[in-house]
Amino acid sequence: MKKKPLQISAGQKDYTPPDMDRLLRGCGIELSRLQLELLWQYHNLLRRYNPELNLTRIHRFENMVIKLYADSILPAQLTDLPSPLLDLGTGAGMPGIPLKIARPEIEMILAESRQNRVAFLNEAIQELGLTGIRVYPHAVTPSCQVPVAGVISRAVEHMGKTLPRIRGCLCSGGRVIFMKGPGCDAEAAETAQAAKDRFRQTEDIAYRIPHTPHDRRLVIFERKDAPLHQHRENAMEKHAVRTVESRQNQTFKELKKLLTGRGVKKQGRAMISGTRQVREIMAAFGPQCLAWISKSDKWPPPEDLPAQAHWYQLEPGLFADLDVIGTDAPLLLVKTPDIGGWDPEGGLPEGCSVLVPFQDPENVGTVIRSAAAFGADSVILLAESAHPFHPKAVRASGGAVMHARLMQGPSIHELPGNMPIVALSAEGTPITEFEFPKTFALLPGMEGPGLPGHLRQKTVSIPIRPEIESLNAAAAAAIALYAWSHNKRA
Repeated sequence: MKKKPLQISAGQKDYTPPDMDRLLRGCGIELSRLQLELLWQYHNLLRRYNPELNLTRIHRFENMVIKLYADSILPAQLTDLPSPLLDLGTGAGMPGIPLKIARPEIEMILAESRQNRVAFLNEAIQELGLTGIRVYPHAVTPSCQVPVAGVISRAVEHMGKTLPRIRGCLCSGGRVIFMKGPGCDAEAAETAQAAKDRFRQTEDIAYRIPHTPHDRRLVIFERKDAPLHQHRENAMEKHAVRTVESRQNQTFKELKKLLTGRGVKKQGRAMISGTRQVREIMAAFGPQCLAWISKSDKWPPPEDLPAQAHWYQLEPGLFADLDVIGTDAPLLLVKTPDIGGWDPEGGLPEGCSVLVPFQDPENVGTVIRSAAAFGADSVILLAESAHPFHPKAVRASGGAVMHARLMQGPSIHELPGNMPIVALSAEGTPITEFEFPKTFALLPGMEGPGLPGHLRQKTVSIPIRPEIESLNAAAAAAIALYAWSHNKRA
């Protein structure tokens, strides 16, 4: 960086290091002679390069000392500062450089992505002769894995946006120190709630820069979980890892087959997608979890994944082939529960059973979800039905497919006409006038063909406006299940 001549603006030339010392002491900060000389040197560098780089909009000497330097140093008097400490969004080097001068024992990392400021920071470190301080010349994102024990920030970014950005670098038990203004109650409460699984708020310190009207807050969070790099290392030790980089890989071929109902049925395995569903199913059905499927090693499995589960690390393109829902989040490979057979000659299970003839897997998942939501006793999958563990069916079910009592039945055309079947049809008795039997099977028609002729004698309808031809079959089933549930409670 080419050195600039010192540009002394009006009103600046008469100030000296003792003037800086006087102002700092008025703020309750006492520096040694060497520390004061270093801060004075930094101050002159800041003034020298500010016209070109726009490092700060504060120009008056008194304000620079109070609002920049004292403001940066005061947190060290109010709370314990961890080391290494990452100054996030340091800009011209604040609070990091004044803090380093005042607390030389702290290892400091200045995070700044703007290259002209990176050059200034590196020159400042060199000219001041500081050690144990360096610049991280990139944006801090969740993939940043520079290990630190603490983060400090006086940037204006919302705290709720900052915490996810430092997940890759802040150690477990590490502290995040936000330097804020006084009116941040709502922001702090919102952040604490949103981040409660990974962080806890430990301190909220309101203070004023001494002998000034400037109120400040330190809002401090402590990390509860482990950073990504530590999490990954732990997972590599706990789980058998399989790297998949080719479409010719046998593991990939077998996983690809699970995108079809036929493949799911043959292998007795299914892939679960969606962050929430994956977590819930993993928690409820741990022994049935077979593998965690991620894009390379980007998403290590959670700590509570059973040790017997493998970790499949797929090349990004291969992972995209399996992520048919497009969640861009890890998939969970599970063993599907056994689906017992149902013979009409043995009669219906007690209560309400739902007969499912849908060929669209999303409709299958939706009706299973409705059956679980309204308390149906069983779900009977007819021969025409898509597989309930097809990826789209599992997704549409919201995970209910793992909890439902599933049975495999015959074709819709083989259902006996004398069974207590309540079939849905536009020509049937209005559902508001119908009394459901104690034990029966609810049968929505197939998409398109509707009901076979021998099942049209005893039907129930859901009244809709005449200009609308029909309801989606899965939606109609949900309405009928609600009506049955409401009727049962009445």
